[in-house]
Amino acid sequence: MFAKRQSVLAATAGTPPARRSLRDSLAPVARVLKKPPVAVAAAGILLISAAALFVTVLGDPRAGAPSARVALKRDAPVVAPVPTGLEAFSMGGYGAYQDLTAEGLVGDPTQMGEAVITLPDGATVSGPGAPITAPRIAARPLPQAPIAGLSQPGPEGPLPRIATDGRVPAQAYARPFVSNGKPRVALIVGGLGLNAITTRAAIERLPAEVTLSFVPYAEGLQGWIDLARAQGHEVMLEMPMEPTGYPNNDPGPYTLLASAEATDIQAKMNWLLGRATGYFGVTNYLGDRFATSDAGMGAFMTVLRQRGVAFLDDGSMSRRPGAWARASANRIIDEQQSPAAIVGQLNALEALAKTRGQALGTGFSYPVTVEAAARWAAGLDARGLQLAPASAMTQRPGR
Repeated sequence: MFAKRQSVLAATAGTPPARRSLRDSLAPVARVLKKPPVAVAAAGILLISAAALFVTVLGDPRAGAPSARVALKRDAPVVAPVPTGLEAFSMGGYGAYQDLTAEGLVGDPTQMGEAVITLPDGATVSGPGAPITAPRIAARPLPQAPIAGLSQPGPEGPLPRIATDGRVPAQAYARPFVSNGKPRVALIVGGLGLNAITTRAAIERLPAEVTLSFVPYAEGLQGWIDLARAQGHEVMLEMPMEPTGYPNNDPGPYTLLASAEATDIQAKMNWLLGRATGYFGVTNYLGDRFATSDAGMGAFMTVLRQRGVAFLDDGSMSRRPGAWARASANRIIDEQQSPAAIVGQLNALEALAKTRGQALGTGFSYPVTVEAAARWAAGLDARGLQLAPASAMTQRPGR
């Protein structure tokens, strides 16, 4: 066997190797590439290689663009300190509010994104939209409206009038008041009738001496006024008056305009005053532009004087006499809608009453206003003040 193999090697030792064509050499590779999995993999490798070659030859296409690297660090949220009850409500005397199980307390104000102030007695006061925790107050009803002889048919509804025996709505529909000799302080809460929850809360949770003011456009207005009087509150109607920026700032379709004729003002007032009955007076809603019109204010006051209706403004029209009876507020208590700010204004109202003998404040029916006012009013007597209805602050012209 060995000799035979050696002879073959000897026979071929001197001959050149056989030449193979390129096609024959690549035939095995072609057979492998014809298999589908191998073909897909090869195509992927080819694509990646082409991209790498492109970047190597031409460079990074974004290499010329400006770039920066910044290390980001999220700061911990800063929580503003919540004032304590003693800081915001410094007058004490809240024993009547220790029972907070009254109906209507729904939700947790701390879960509603509102600032919550804890009072010394454990109760809470929170911002707009939060539940009102002040308890309901027992009713001290006033006579049901209408009172005979104090109204007459009008083109849009019953209109107030002076009775043949001399009685006037400004007195007959007002809450009776007897002074105890202490300085008196009064409060008007307005904007009622549009929101059922805040309207009912103001009616049921504010003392009967707090005067309530209703929007004439409110649906079911007479029902709200009847409910308020049944609880013991005297009520007012809000008269929409032309403000600066009208008509972009529009109080409604029956707004009293500074440029209007006396007949137009009277026609609009007939609609407004005819919306309901049982109110002792009216107040302004906006109206800084209307207040500059001597003719407009004169026509407005004449209608009220002829009908025996009082006019109490928010303090912006204090130099305008007229109406059957007149008063102007000394302070708006809730221009800043926070418990601390509102109580600060109420405390200032107290100080003014002790200096002058009486003071009148006005506010809107925000939940925070209703809540703060309810708790503030509870301690007035202990602080040497008497809570009075707003009608007790009015004076007849020339008196």
